[in-house]
Amino acid sequence: MPKLLLKFNAAVIKEIPINKSSISVGRKPDNDIVIDNPAISGHHCKIVLKGDTHYVEDLESTNGTFVNEKRVMKAGLHHNDVVGLARHALVFISEEPEEEIVPPVAAKPAAADETMVLSAEKKAEMAAAAAKNTEDPQEKAGYLRVLKGIAGDPEYALKGLSTYIGKSDRVQIPIKGTGLFGSAPEVAASVHRKPDGYTLMAVKDGYPIVNGSSVSGSVSLNDGDIIECGGTTMQFFLKSG
Repeated sequence: MPKLLLKFNAAVIKEIPINKSSISVGRKPDNDIVIDNPAISGHHCKIVLKGDTHYVEDLESTNGTFVNEKRVMKAGLHHNDVVGLARHALVFISEEPEEEIVPPVAAKPAAADETMVLSAEKKAEMAAAAAKNTEDPQEKAGYLRVLKGIAGDPEYALKGLSTYIGKSDRVQIPIKGTGLFGSAPEVAASVHRKPDGYTLMAVKDGYPIVNGSSVSGSVSLNDGDIIECGGTTMQFFLKSG
């Protein structure tokens, strides 16, 4: 069973098993993990299980929630990740699968002609790699173009590792919602740049819509996808940087 280690100034003061799908953290006594510190908000953050992944979600706390010293609104947790909360910290300990022991296989001595073939293949592989390195491929960067609704700019470059969308003045892409009062979540969604592409994560589950389908959790973005957040419609596209 995964667990959390509650630390204060690097000293472990409590071990909490993660035995349910949502664990709240804050200063008020109705939280699952109560931290009596004025720097901690009444309801500061929560640890939630979605699919096979645990996430930490900030609950609009005053002083913020950090994962490995980086401020986040929502982030997936991995083994030994540190969730920073003022001078306190929660260390996430995942279930560690036992390593599979593979018996060693004795190496078969190669014949002389086999050695020559392998050497030729290796040379061809090295030549192909060298030719590839001489090319100058242009890496494609992600952008969001505003098609409908109110946003700060007509187009946004997704340059950072994470780009947040919502009505808060802390986000990179400010939007307004629908309805009489134009309400929208402080943070509705976030777009994350990864080595294999871009992913949209719903900070408020069900609020962002991609290609007509509500998003809970995360979804990979493809060139031309349409993203709706309240009254704002945007198109994700790639272009050479």
